[in-house]
Amino acid sequence: MNKKWIGRAVLYTIAIALLVGAFFSLPYYITKPGMAKELEPIIEVEGGYKEEGSFMLTTVVMGQANIYTYLLAKISEYQEIYPLSAIRAEEESDEEYKVRQLHSMSTSKLAAIEVAYKKANKPISFEYNGVYVLSVMDGMPAMGQLEPGDRIFQVDELNFKSSEEFITYVGDKQAGDTITLYFERNEKEENVTLPLKAFEADQTKVGVGIGLVDDKEIIVDPEVTVETSDIGGPSAGLMFSLEIYNQLVKEDLTKGYNIAGTGTIDVNGTVGRIGGIEQKVIAADKADAEIFFAPNEDGAANSNYLAAVQTAKDIDTKMKIVPINTFEDAITYLEALKQKEE
Repeated sequence: MNKKWIGRAVLYTIAIALLVGAFFSLPYYITKPGMAKELEPIIEVEGGYKEEGSFMLTTVVMGQANIYTYLLAKISEYQEIYPLSAIRAEEESDEEYKVRQLHSMSTSKLAAIEVAYKKANKPISFEYNGVYVLSVMDGMPAMGQLEPGDRIFQVDELNFKSSEEFITYVGDKQAGDTITLYFERNEKEENVTLPLKAFEADQTKVGVGIGLVDDKEIIVDPEVTVETSDIGGPSAGLMFSLEIYNQLVKEDLTKGYNIAGTGTIDVNGTVGRIGGIEQKVIAADKADAEIFFAPNEDGAANSNYLAAVQTAKDIDTKMKIVPINTFEDAITYLEALKQKEE
């Protein structure tokens, strides 16, 4: 009987250890190859032109490590381990990180639309709705009162049109003054009155302790819809801009090829560095992409492009890696591309 109970105790102990190992988070993030996702189904320009080939964004899968995923990443060739500080800002909560990633995607999407419509000589205007709260600082008045994702649309009697207007208005006041913020949370309007406090890092500046980003809508003709509810971060900017532009113009720039890629984009069309380039090359290769656009970073020694070329060599893919500095670089390459033979 004692041996039986001892055996059960050992099994229970092992089961508990396995459970703890699965749910106990380590201070690391693990990334691994994700997928290449065709953009035409998630981007729709009203009355837009169709394409023979496809533009694809590429993703990585990322999550906080537990004991098992950490050990697996250690022995996996294309899984990367990052300390928490390399992913999240100091004192940034998981919720704040998620909100920041979603708003990075939103900003990237707006820039991609602006770049594509300007190139196609289509009209653009903006409608400002206020600012979003990205983060809340510990020890400041907003802590416990505002949350990441709140949309502030009015401060006192001021209906401001940008984060700069908000910051200027608050910055003209003094520590101890109060302001009333009107905001929307979960589709309900609320307000809160808060005192202003000097920032610990700079006693000459006052605020309530929130990080902000503009909430604005871009108005274009024809209308465009970009469904990105399940995608975070800014790295799809370049590929968004190419898909949108391709639907705006009659010439099909895909020329029948499956074209994947990655890279941030700003309103000037500059393509920027992203993380996980090696894993995205693998994702594109698995999706049978024939061409891959990689940020060239003006020929930097450690550019995404060079890392992508090395990965393509390592996995022995026939996919062509193309260096891209700007949106115009990508357009020039595509316009010179020969039509794919059937």
